[in-house]
Amino acid sequence: MTAISHHVPDGMIAAYAAGTLGYPFELVVAAHVSMCDECRALLAAHEAAGGVVLEVAAAAPVSGDLKARTLAALDRPVRAEPRPVHRRSGIYPGPVAAALGAAGPRWQTMGGGVRQCILHEGTAGSVRLLSIPPEQAVPEHSHGGTELTLVLQGSFDDETGRFGVGDLEVADGSLEHTPVAGAGMPCICLAATDAPLRFRAWLPRLVQRYFRI
Repeated sequence: MTAISHHVPDGMIAAYAAGTLGYPFELVVAAHVSMCDECRALLAAHEAAGGVVLEVAAAAPVSGDLKARTLAALDRPVRAEPRPVHRRSGIYPGPVAAALGAAGPRWQTMGGGVRQCILHEGTAGSVRLLSIPPEQAVPEHSHGGTELTLVLQGSFDDETGRFGVGDLEVADGSLEHTPVAGAGMPCICLAATDAPLRFRAWLPRLVQRYFRI
């Protein structure tokens, strides 16, 4: 794998460490962190800093029965569950493999050889796998919110540069682009959005609701 040169922004790493990202973005960040030594070290630094903040934070007033309720909760039997180990499966990082389950991706054809597999949809947005044939362009579009795109196989180029395996593109409403898959093999990406894309051409806009993009 070539060196990763496009990373998770520091503020997003901090939000991930604090547990405040919605699931779609959380999954993409978790997948990138599992592939990237630099971002994994940055995450560890944020988690350590968060621990220090908790240690030095001023005490807050609590209800009078808090101690009794806490001790009662500790007396209840709890079955210890082992922490899940997310193992890589082929091109899919551990967090993505866990989201897919044993069955693997269930691809939906979108036309022109492009396929998608929606992993999650909810109020915080959606996250999906996209498979784009070599040298195929994604229709020109901008963004109604934020889009995270993590390359798992192959590569793509757009107006901002080249993105290879492990690279993460962070796009917002200021970016209008036409991603083009690299030569050689399909470009498979993990993409999360918190708002619909904004396509220029009428045909993508026509099918957008059907494909839930």
